[in-house]
Amino acid sequence: MYNKYLFCYFTGNEPEKESINYALSEDGYHFRPLSSNKPFLFNELGTKGIRDPYIFRAQDGSFYIIGTDMRSQAGWNSNHAMCIWHSDDMINWQQYEDIDMLSYGLEGSCRTWAPQVFYDKEKEMYMIYWANCQHNEKTDEWTKTVMWYAYTKDFKKLETQPQILYAPPCGKDAIDGDIVCNDGTYYMYYKDENEKYICYVYSNKLTGPYKEPENKNITLFDEATEGCCMYKIYGTDDKILIMDSYGKGRYVMQRTKNYTDFEKVPEEEYFLDFSPRHGSVLAISEAEYERLLKHFGW
Repeated sequence: MYNKYLFCYFTGNEPEKESINYALSEDGYHFRPLSSNKPFLFNELGTKGIRDPYIFRAQDGSFYIIGTDMRSQAGWNSNHAMCIWHSDDMINWQQYEDIDMLSYGLEGSCRTWAPQVFYDKEKEMYMIYWANCQHNEKTDEWTKTVMWYAYTKDFKKLETQPQILYAPPCGKDAIDGDIVCNDGTYYMYYKDENEKYICYVYSNKLTGPYKEPENKNITLFDEATEGCCMYKIYGTDDKILIMDSYGKGRYVMQRTKNYTDFEKVPEEEYFLDFSPRHGSVLAISEAEYERLLKHFGW
């Protein structure tokens, strides 16, 4: 019974803040950081920085964290890899070698941002999806930063060549994708990088094609948002969409029952006031909650 919640996130653009933190919640609304909001996991490879951590439970019951291998001080067009850790208990982590887009034919890749994972039951593999951009230094031509995907079995290498998953028909950038599935329909929530709000598209197939609804903008807050993550509240029909309001240094919450119609969660009904940046929420058991709390402490 996964009726508790773990929030995995980073906290800022300074090098010491581009690392991984944990927070716990008993109800999915009120989160409290562990270890006095200090990081516990650090990137020892690549750029030595980790942003946008995505934590998930694998098919064998173990856990992975995958994130952006990046130091923002090197510039927003400076990274081309994703970093990965594996664990059996969410406490002790083994870091794998980076998955580098330059090794998979994406020449000039300069933004490999916010990777996430969805298990494909038909293929019996994991689909990694992320935002990617390429820059040709000889011609100074740039591709749009849009959603790409590839498959892996073990997170040590890609089994397929990267392909575009979704590029907005209007030609704008799309980043920070988060995919959920309900009754055979896949919903992908992403940030319109030009307009700075969260949109959604949908498909009856994980790899698309994804279609735009008539009104794709779902952000109810009059502020720039990114890094969205959706999770269900145990024992209810409610789904929560949290979003990084990066310009104001806070997180905001929206709620839906049908994945398309949202309402604001009143600010007095949730607590995320500890300066988290783009992260992810994993539903965990009471035993896992107690184990993490005992190890890290408040």
